[in-house]
Amino acid sequence: MKRLLITGLGLFCIVFSVCAQERYDPEDQSLVHEGEFGISAGAAHYFGDLNPDYHFNRPKPAVGLFFRKQFGNYIALRVAGHFAQVGYSDIYNTQNAFELRRNLSFNSNIWELGIQGDFNFFKFIPGDANHRSTPYITFGVGLFSFDPYAYYQGQKVYLRELGTEGQGTPAYPGRKPYANIAAYIPLGVGYKYNLNPGMNIGFEVVYRFTTTDYLDDVSTTYAGIDNFPKGSTAAALQDRSYETGTPIGVAGKQRGYSNQNDGYLFAEIMLSFNITSYRCPTAK
Repeated sequence: MKRLLITGLGLFCIVFSVCAQERYDPEDQSLVHEGEFGISAGAAHYFGDLNPDYHFNRPKPAVGLFFRKQFGNYIALRVAGHFAQVGYSDIYNTQNAFELRRNLSFNSNIWELGIQGDFNFFKFIPGDANHRSTPYITFGVGLFSFDPYAYYQGQKVYLRELGTEGQGTPAYPGRKPYANIAAYIPLGVGYKYNLNPGMNIGFEVVYRFTTTDYLDDVSTTYAGIDNFPKGSTAAALQDRSYETGTPIGVAGKQRGYSNQNDGYLFAEIMLSFNITSYRCPTAK
């Protein structure tokens, strides 16, 4: 259903924008650039407890749809939705002995919806050869959903419901199960270029600061194997160091880095289609 919805919205944007393009005449000063419909595609990357040194070595796909409402030639307001995948594993942390022995991993699908302000450095006027490109900065706020999972004995296992750090157990009454919806603050830069009066292409890099430290299901300390049912999947996944040697997951020992929330980044190519309106000429 989600794929069908995205495909339908994408086709609608293209048809609507092509129609707008056909009516656009750059010599007609009565036409006003109202905004854009667009699509984006690129790479997403996670940064957090399993990737604290900000290695950009495991990008995953990201796609999106957006509508940008123009307010003059310098400022726009954008509503955007994205689907992306993120993930990481301690096996890539070869320079850190603790992280390599910790041996944790995760993957997650992300669905997000946000609103952003775009602020052009230069005047942007589609169809005008003198104002056809500009760098810009963008920031805003939004919500996203996530549900981290790992693979255990060949099976996909969702981690949130296991309470791998003792969430919901009598031993840790202060550790509540974390929500799978969180807020994010996007902050980034971009560049867009007007290909013709009806179409633009661009590229942007935007980092998402989030309000959760559990995007990767890792945050604080080990709960200890004794606080889980013997032989349970939760007991096996709360500390996977036994796969690399002697278990290190003693209750109370550091498991993650709780002083900093997780984040993720999008680097995308963007294609947009201009929407114009007719402004009645003033009397001379």
